[in-house]
Amino acid sequence: MQGKSIFIVGASSGIGRALAEMLQTQGATLFTAGRTQPEGIQSTHMNWDVTQPVGDSLSQLPEVLHGLVYCPGTINLKPFQRLDREAYQADLDVNVLGAVAAIHAAYPALKKSKAGSIVLFSTVAVKLGMGLHSSVAVSKAAVEGLTKSLAAEFAPYLIRVNAVAPSLTDTPLAQNLLAGDKRDAANKRHPLSRIGSPQDIAAMASYLLSDQAAWITGQVIGVDGGMGNLR
Repeated sequence: MQGKSIFIVGASSGIGRALAEMLQTQGATLFTAGRTQPEGIQSTHMNWDVTQPVGDSLSQLPEVLHGLVYCPGTINLKPFQRLDREAYQADLDVNVLGAVAAIHAAYPALKKSKAGSIVLFSTVAVKLGMGLHSSVAVSKAAVEGLTKSLAAEFAPYLIRVNAVAPSLTDTPLAQNLLAGDKRDAANKRHPLSRIGSPQDIAAMASYLLSDQAAWITGQVIGVDGGMGNLR
């Protein structure tokens, strides 16, 4: 990553923070955006709530960018009858429309790199179909559609677009799902007998940003402990 400029939205915790730490040790120059500045990360930080218009919030992006990773997400698990239109809209705002806004802002600089990489995040629940997941699955399925559409549209400019689809990962966002005995039960549901760590997911994102993944685009890659394909 030496000499590469990478823009991470949502680097203050969870997968985004693990990725920022990883890229920092690899020599990348980091630009971050979110409501909270990531502590201990050397970056040019821009305050932006992803549910709000960009305006001039991302004006400190560099002229040339080699990568964009959009990390914000939601885990809004409720029975369908308890999910109203506003709940679906809230998930779409964070998971999809925030990503669209970030890509719009970063696109000119990514295009100038002539070797750009965009990494988005889906979920194993899109592939499997899981109860209580309808709202998040709808929005993350849209992320997968966005990934493939933009991969096709941006390919002539040598900008690659891929998505990572994790299973349950040990992040602050997932703590309510891991309290007490829930953690042991979650571990046992995965063929590899454990839930994911932020570093597991960040490692794939880092790979997709790198030159080693130069011939990979339009893919949704499961990093899910085998959950998506094994019984």
